[in-house]
Amino acid sequence: MKKTIRSPGSATIINAIATGSGSAFGIGLDIVCKAKTQNCSITAKNDVGADTKFMEDCARNVFETYGICEDEFGIDLETISSLPMASGLSSSSALSNAITAITSRIVSEEFDLNPLNDYDIINLAIESSLKAKVTITGAFDDATASYFGGVVVTNNRYHEMIVKEKMEEFPILVYMPDEISESGSSDVNRMKLLSPLVESAFEMARNGDYFKALNLNGLIYSATLNFNSQIAIEALNAGALASGLSGTGSSFVAICEEDSLHEVRDVWNDNFEGRVIETTVDNDGCTFL
Repeated sequence: MKKTIRSPGSATIINAIATGSGSAFGIGLDIVCKAKTQNCSITAKNDVGADTKFMEDCARNVFETYGICEDEFGIDLETISSLPMASGLSSSSALSNAITAITSRIVSEEFDLNPLNDYDIINLAIESSLKAKVTITGAFDDATASYFGGVVVTNNRYHEMIVKEKMEEFPILVYMPDEISESGSSDVNRMKLLSPLVESAFEMARNGDYFKALNLNGLIYSATLNFNSQIAIEALNAGALASGLSGTGSSFVAICEEDSLHEVRDVWNDNFEGRVIETTVDNDGCTFL
């Protein structure tokens, strides 16, 4: 049996680390996972040269949930990614969602078992991410934005969905500086210092004012984590609808209209070292191909 799934990344509106509540939206950069059955064992490879242990552990967590033994059944996984790793664009959530969903689909069909529902898959993927220590909060906001697409507002502590809706498919620019930032190693206490301000930004997101929320959140976390807030400010000055740090960095995102896209890209290219990636809002989420 063979299956293929596409799993998009997401960009931050509200980073949940300070308060436990967050917001994110799906973006067009993604991870495509191909899987096929084999006689035994879980094997994996990827196109980015990353350690495959996390991939294998995500699949193994599904096997354990279904009570499947690797000595009797196996799966081979391969991923191809357009989503930058360790950059604040939910690559870990996209990867764990993809592997959990595709492994669940294969196992349930192969053994004629009840399939996991959407939230079972998301929570199992989060469990794998927490075990691997690639997330601080469990990233329920990132995981659901990746899985469902569109924009979500969530309480990460209780895995509660507050808002889930489609988002206008604006062009998105992502600025990638020449550095990475792994969220699992970020200074949580430092980020919690400004939690009252993050709470204010979260209320904006809860009320649907996503652009203001993204702008304020980006400024707060840039200051806290010592990223250059001028990256976002220059994007706004060039006409972006919203711009800010995504996750715990190091990427910045800008939501644009078509007539401001080139100006924002040029400002980033002319003033900051790194690369600029063009994509769009993703409303499709995880999709079997």
